Amino acid sequence: MEKRDTLILAGILLLSLALGAAVMAGSVLETGSWGLSFRQEGAAPIGSAGADQLRRYDAAYVGSAGEKVLYLTFDAGYENGCTEKILDTLKAHKAPAAFFLVGNYIEKNADLVRRMAAEGHTVGNHTMHHPDMSRITDRAAFEKELTDLEQLYQDTVGQPLPKYYRPPQGIYSEENLQLAKDLGYKSVFWSLAYVDWKNDAQPTREEALAKLLPRTHPGAVVLLHSTSKTNAEILDELLTQWENDGYRFGTLEELFQMPKNQL
Repeated sequence: MEKRDTLILAGILLLSLALGAAVMAGSVLETGSWGLSFRQEGAAPIGSAGADQLRRYDAAYVGSAGEKVLYLTFDAGYENGCTEKILDTLKAHKAPAAFFLVGNYIEKNADLVRRMAAEGHTVGNHTMHHPDMSRITDRAAFEKELTDLEQLYQDTVGQPLPKYYRPPQGIYSEENLQLAKDLGYKSVFWSLAYVDWKNDAQPTREEALAKLLPRTHPGAVVLLHSTSKTNAEILDELLTQWENDGYRFGTLEELFQMPKNQL
């Protein structure tokens, strides 16, 4: 083998080792759609990206495993009459939540949005038009999806939008998480969810509870859709069961203030 070929092979080997080490260290973050793998009942699932990977972009999907805290979040692309009951239930339990809203929702449901803010809930940025943000590579276009919603919220509620971002459909990339971070946002994924968004195939009470309760774990970031009639109907029972199990409800601010070694 010639010296030149030997050097090329050596270079390839070193590159392969470096990439392997990077993957093992959790430093490679691929574009993808957020997903979860539940391995053990009552324990946090493994996410599409690790907590350490996400932390570099001021992002998180789960809190500390050492404290029984749940972080309630709701995604809302439109309103179909369920949110008022959800807000009533949250108020009765004194449970804070985060609502990730799109532009259309704020434009058509200003009173509900103002109620969310007045009752101490966080309203987060789910973008103006709910596109696949990973396909937007132009920085100005990406920024506009977030800043247009910020301005709409400011005009509607009279206060700045909290800087929490949830990628539409959970589709993310390293580049757009970095762009969100550059704009001062913290990106919020989730560690507990179920198929609740199909209005023509809503789960029964029993099906919903069977999906959610066994997978509940300390530090869970819970994703529910406020369009789900099932969620509106079972929320009081669900929150009561969690409280009886010793859980309390935390805010996203609390989630991101936790020391890094607790995440």
